[in-house]
Amino acid sequence: MKTLSIKENQIKRNWFVVDATGKKLGRLASNVAQVIRGKHKPFFTPNLDMGDFVIVINADKVIISGNKSEQKEYWHHTGYPGGQKVASYKSLKEKHPERIINSAVKGMLPHNRLGRKLFNHLKVYSGPSHPHSSQNPKVLDINE
Repeated sequence: MKTLSIKENQIKRNWFVVDATGKKLGRLASNVAQVIRGKHKPFFTPNLDMGDFVIVINADKVIISGNKSEQKEYWHHTGYPGGQKVASYKSLKEKHPERIINSAVKGMLPHNRLGRKLFNHLKVYSGPSHPHSSQNPKVLDINE
């Protein structure tokens, strides 16, 4: 039995829109990462960028469970000596709620060149509107 390998010109990409209102962060991020990676397609090829584009709206209404809203911290480094910056979940949700979903999805993608390319397929917006209506995105239903 032969293994089929899909070619670059056979890949068809779709656009999906996800409403994050009332969704749990981890489940939302894992489902979005699978769609971006292309694992929902019948001819998944792990070494190719065959995933779809995902638009996440209402990023400021995503929920997390337990005491994570008080305890969870996000950190990054500026690249300069002593440049480690730490932000709490609450402050990040007030100022830049789209960074929370970006961070969660980025951690679930491969940590290589392919993952960096796939990360550009994610578009996150804190409000209910987005500028990608000309792509005719389909609604992606994520069950809890």
